Amino acid sequence: MAVLGASSYTFAEATWTQTLPDWTASHVRAFAFFDGCPELIVPDNLRSAVHRAHRYEPDLNPTYHDLARHYGVAVLPARVRRPRDKAKTEVAVQIVERWVLAALRHRSFFSLAGLNAAIAELLERLNARPFRKLPGSRRSQFEQLDRPALRPLPDTPYVFAEWKTVRVHIDYHVEVDRHYYSVPHALVRRQLDVRLTARTVECFHRGRRVASHVRSSRRGRHTTVAEHMPEKHRRMGDWTPERFVRWAEKVGPATAALIAVVLERRRHPQQAYRSCLGILRLAECYGDTRLEAAAERALAIGSSSYRSVESILRHRLDETCARLADAAEPVRHDNIRGSLYYR
Repeated sequence: MAVLGASSYTFAEATWTQTLPDWTASHVRAFAFFDGCPELIVPDNLRSAVHRAHRYEPDLNPTYHDLARHYGVAVLPARVRRPRDKAKTEVAVQIVERWVLAALRHRSFFSLAGLNAAIAELLERLNARPFRKLPGSRRSQFEQLDRPALRPLPDTPYVFAEWKTVRVHIDYHVEVDRHYYSVPHALVRRQLDVRLTARTVECFHRGRRVASHVRSSRRGRHTTVAEHMPEKHRRMGDWTPERFVRWAEKVGPATAALIAVVLERRRHPQQAYRSCLGILRLAECYGDTRLEAAAERALAIGSSSYRSVESILRHRLDETCARLADAAEPVRHDNIRGSLYYR
C-alpha cells in the first residue's frame, strides 16, 4: 500500500511476497499509478527497505537506495515501534481492509493478475468515494493538492537490480555468480561495486562505471573485453604464463607440467591465472613434496584443476599413492625367506 499525504489518495495491490523484487516492483507501479514522484517516502522497517534500522541513521538496502535515486526521492524510514511516523498509512490500511479486502472475502481467485484487477476496481471506488467531513473525495483532492506537487516520472521505469561488492583478481576479472567479467587492468586488486540486472552487469569504482557486460549464466566461463587487457601485461608486472611455470618448477617437474596444462587449456592464458595461483598456494598449506605428488596424480588421471588437486591433498590421496609405490618394490633382508623357500 501507498498513500499520499495531503489527499490520502491510495494505491494498493497484492504481491506474492515482501521480498526485494516484489517490494521494488510495487514502488514502480505505485509511482505509475500516481503519475508522478513525491519528494519523500516514509516506508516501514521491513528488511527489503532497511538493511539495518537505526533511530538517527538507518542503513537502506542498496537496491532500494538505487530505486530512490532513480526516481529522485528521499527515503525516511519510520522509527522502530513508532506507528505515528506513518499514521496516514496506518489509517489507510484500515480503510482498505474494510472497503477492499472485506468486499473480496467471499470470492476465490486463481491468479495474482485476477486478484489485482478486482482490487483496482474497488480501489477506484474508494478514491472516488466522498469524504464524510471534508469536501470532495480522495481523487478530487489529489487533482487539486498532490498532483501539482508531484515531480514528473523519469523517461524509463526502474529496472530491478542487485548490488554486490567484489574484488578484482590478478587476471583483471571479477566473479559474479561463478562467471568472470573483465574490468580495466589498472583496477587489479581494487574493490568494486557491481550492479546486477536480469540482462546486464555493471561495475563501478568510487561511483564511476568502469565496465558493462551482458549478463551470462554460463558458470566457470569468462567474458573478456579486449580493451580491458593490458598491453603485453606491463602494468601487471611479472604476472605472465612464464612466471607461473618458473614458480611451479621450484616445486617440481610434475607441478610445472600441471601448470602448463592449465594455461594451455584456456583461450586467454590470463583466464587461467586464478587456477594457477590457487594450485601453487597449496604448497603453503601442504608443502612442496605433497603438492608435487598431488600434481603427479592429477596428471595421471587427466584432471588439471585447482579443485581436483586440492581434493587429492585434502583426502591424502597423494600419500596413498606413495605408499602403494613403496609396497610394489620387493623388500630384501637376511631374515626374509622369500618366495623360493615355499616351492
